[in-house]
Amino acid sequence: MWRTSISWRPTGINARHRGFEMTWEIVIGLEVHAQLSTNSKIFCGASTAFGAEPNTQADAVSLALPGVLPVLNKGAVERAIKFGLATGAHIAPKSVFARKNYFYPDLPKGYQISQMDLPVVGKGTLTIQVPAVGKLPAYEKVVGLTRAHLEEDAGKSLHEDFHGMTGIDLNRAGTPLLEIVSEPDMRSAAEAIAYAKTLHTLVQWIGICDGNMQEGSFRCDVNVSVRKPGAPFGTRREIKNLNSFKFMQQAIDYEVQWQIDTLENGGKIQQATVLFNPDTGETRTMRTKEDAHDYRYFPDPDLLPLEISEAWKNEIRATMPELPQTKQQRYVAEMGLSAYDASLLTSSKAMADFFEAAATGADAKQCANWIIGEVSAQLNRDSLDIDKCPISPQQLNGMLKRIADGTISNSGAKEVFRTMWAEGGEADAIIEAKGLKQVSDTGALEKIVDEIIAANADKVAEYRSGKDKLFGFFVGLAMKASKGKANPAQMNDILKKKLLE
Repeated sequence: MWRTSISWRPTGINARHRGFEMTWEIVIGLEVHAQLSTNSKIFCGASTAFGAEPNTQADAVSLALPGVLPVLNKGAVERAIKFGLATGAHIAPKSVFARKNYFYPDLPKGYQISQMDLPVVGKGTLTIQVPAVGKLPAYEKVVGLTRAHLEEDAGKSLHEDFHGMTGIDLNRAGTPLLEIVSEPDMRSAAEAIAYAKTLHTLVQWIGICDGNMQEGSFRCDVNVSVRKPGAPFGTRREIKNLNSFKFMQQAIDYEVQWQIDTLENGGKIQQATVLFNPDTGETRTMRTKEDAHDYRYFPDPDLLPLEISEAWKNEIRATMPELPQTKQQRYVAEMGLSAYDASLLTSSKAMADFFEAAATGADAKQCANWIIGEVSAQLNRDSLDIDKCPISPQQLNGMLKRIADGTISNSGAKEVFRTMWAEGGEADAIIEAKGLKQVSDTGALEKIVDEIIAANADKVAEYRSGKDKLFGFFVGLAMKASKGKANPAQMNDILKKKLLE
């Protein structure tokens, strides 16, 4: 369900991205369907596992056979409560399920069990970090949440394998969904993407949804309208079932420009549901958008009102993990990380868990730099998620400690890292096998420096006469003479001392 949606922008592309003069304001709101991670459906015991043969997970309730009655899945309610707690939302002590009446071939009952006037989760907020673009800095924004309500999914119409006919797969019918509706608070495609990504991270973080967009577990409907700044909200169009952030960006960009062009050419926007075609990059009208009265909502007579006690909420609250925003604040306050680094390290719970394990007893900033830099770059190159990283947090921790105690240099650490990634093994064993241990013996380093000074008397004289830039020349010679194994800090100190003698 939706109120009014909107976002902002000028001609062509998102104003925030291009910096054009603002003549139109975009208003965007999102309706996100998150499939809840229960093993069974919301009103029956049929499986929700993905990928089964068509109609093999459609029981009598899913098929809406005569005489069947729905029974509410407690696990689905618990997951809705978790979301409400995570977003500081009002959790209704009493909510009601309703019948939303409409006809689709893949909706066996002719109605969908959903919630209308009394949703389980009421108003809340979600804080998002909008990334920097060009010279425009990153910023934080709070997006309002209108509601989040429980409902069942419909089935799926299949067209690809049929000629002149449509196949119906009812495996998804009855799958539990939490529909999360935002306020029309977003004013650019960048804000909409940041909101969707933050929500995507959150539902996975608290364990209520697997977030798999390819399998339809996290689907976004984007409501878009445009207006002149300060004017009443414009007429919205809803872009349905976007299952990638890239497509969301493209769909918003096209839809906004289409609406602006239509209005500037004297046309009117009609409220409608539209689909995005990723092959053409265009949206097209699917149907005129219905409003709530079109669905003829009424309370479902087969389901009692849902009552949620304070004791139940407190019981669920005790199982909640530390939330991303809280963790970010702790990383900044206790570990001295930047807000930017903290946000990257909490992009997923798996990433945050990896970081915390790797940083135990090590320098947190150095650990963050390695994970954000070398580890993430290698994961991207190999198309791996952090939970499939060939290097364990404990292995990385061992390497960081050898950097900290001066056993290896940064260049030596990179060699250790490459070996661990490709072959495995612990840092100490790799350092020993490859002879990467730094030379920290003062006598040995002084001998190298003495030989360099003796062989470069003219350069020494120039340095002593004020050509400070020559210091890098001597550092290079010293590191070459030590085959890169000299402790850099120690070598620099000895060089500075002896060059001025």
